[in-house]
Amino acid sequence: MSMFCFQCQETARNNGCTVRGVCGKDESTAKTQDLLVHVLKGISLHARAASAAGAQVPTDVGRFVAECLFSTITNVDFDSAHLSQLVGQALEVRAQLRSLYQGKGPTHDSATWTGAPEDYLAKAAAVGVLSTENEDQRSLRELLVYGLKGISAYADHAAVLGLEDPAIYEFLFEALASTTEDLSVDEMVALVLKAGEIGVTTMALLDRANTETYGNPELSEVQLGVGSRPGILVSGHDLKDLEELL
Repeated sequence: MSMFCFQCQETARNNGCTVRGVCGKDESTAKTQDLLVHVLKGISLHARAASAAGAQVPTDVGRFVAECLFSTITNVDFDSAHLSQLVGQALEVRAQLRSLYQGKGPTHDSATWTGAPEDYLAKAAAVGVLSTENEDQRSLRELLVYGLKGISAYADHAAVLGLEDPAIYEFLFEALASTTEDLSVDEMVALVLKAGEIGVTTMALLDRANTETYGNPELSEVQLGVGSRPGILVSGHDLKDLEELL
């Protein structure tokens, strides 16, 4: 099996894409995304250790983790070279966090492994989704991770508009770190449910960011016909991007 990706509802045979993604994702992209998530878990472990030691974890670390998780959602970033750059940046961020505290740090592979870009794909093959052998544990871990990706998408859009909530980033650290531990089913289910709560909090933050920036939505008449020229659909979450183009 050259790749395994099942992060969307369109996976081959509703099981997982193993040759090429139905979305067009190739093996290199899928594996680099897996490695990026792996290193983000290491960042989270070090963030937790730094906080426990009384160090202040910079807000931009949480923002970086959210941006990286967002980049692994289907159709967001299929640029393997850029994803590889993010892995390199994640390793640097992890090292910066480690320097914030003294004493023994976390020993999980995600917190200690380091390598050059030419090592990334080989490493990714060993730390992907299927590296968790127990299917129940794997399912709950991945359900949590995909919930975190959704939270991160909303958090990133809110941050673009100038609003952030450190508590959201703290939960990203807590939840990602938990996927490196042998928790009970009840503990994992509790984290999944908490992810749902944080998701609602994050959506409220994004709603506030949008209304404070652009005002409350109003009913408006729009043209429904087809024009003679190509158009670009811009969602409500990307109005800032459109604004910068005007």
